[in-house]
Amino acid sequence: MAHRVTQKPPWIRTRLTAGGRAPDVMDTVESLGLHTVCREAHCPNQHACFSRGTATFILLGPSCTRNCTFCAVKKAPPSVPDPLEPERVAEAVVRLGLSFCVLTMVTRDDLPDGGADHVARTIEAVRRRSPRAGIEVLVSDLKGRADSLKRVLEAGPQVLNHNLETVRRLYPEVRPQARYERSLELLARAASGTRAPVTKSGLMLGLGEEESEVIETLSDLRKAGCDLLTLGQYLSPSEAHHPVVRYVPPEEFETYERRALGLGFRGAACGPLVRSSYRAGELYRQALGSVGGKVE
Repeated sequence: MAHRVTQKPPWIRTRLTAGGRAPDVMDTVESLGLHTVCREAHCPNQHACFSRGTATFILLGPSCTRNCTFCAVKKAPPSVPDPLEPERVAEAVVRLGLSFCVLTMVTRDDLPDGGADHVARTIEAVRRRSPRAGIEVLVSDLKGRADSLKRVLEAGPQVLNHNLETVRRLYPEVRPQARYERSLELLARAASGTRAPVTKSGLMLGLGEEESEVIETLSDLRKAGCDLLTLGQYLSPSEAHHPVVRYVPPEEFETYERRALGLGFRGAACGPLVRSSYRAGELYRQALGSVGGKVE
């Protein structure tokens, strides 16, 4: 495994923000028995997001069936999907008054459809309770099943997000149970429909990738029809996880963002602390404001 860099640079440090609406968010999540990727994945922005009254809900329990070496989400036998979770998520969206919500999921290879129906029913529940709220859904690769992806898309999310996470060469090391081509195919399928949502993907940098590999990956995403991009710094959850090989300085992220927009992405958020749900509503509105928008 690559050499581990332990000293964090000044630009990667965050301030804890406990004020604003953070108590409301935490109380809502806990009282409804929900999980957030903010906590499960140790997101560095969780305090800032909570203080603004937002959170990213994680569906299908807090345990994942895959062993990606970068991820803080628990690797344990998953629980049976909770049939009441979709309505509880919808209730949380109402209580928090969200105009744009992000739903993500753990990978559930144990389920025949990868969890697609559960995700779709959550989208539908939110739509019934908050018909004007925008919805972004961040899905797994759904084991490459076209019918599972179709079920999610038929529920009508505004944004379909699926993260490549890293460059092709590092997949065996970082995402051993995933396939680079399968993830690209999912995005291409989502982008090709007559009522296609805005499509989105993201990468973590600092895992050992080369600049040329990042540019190649961005090009692959655009060829697949991906509209929006997020790039952020990988932060290792523990010494048992994949090491941070390099801390990428902010100016390099800015260069990648310009390069992404030059390749034709309709929106890009690139920076050390950017995560896939980072200011998701703003990035979606950026896509809507671009020329040739495909969402009515």
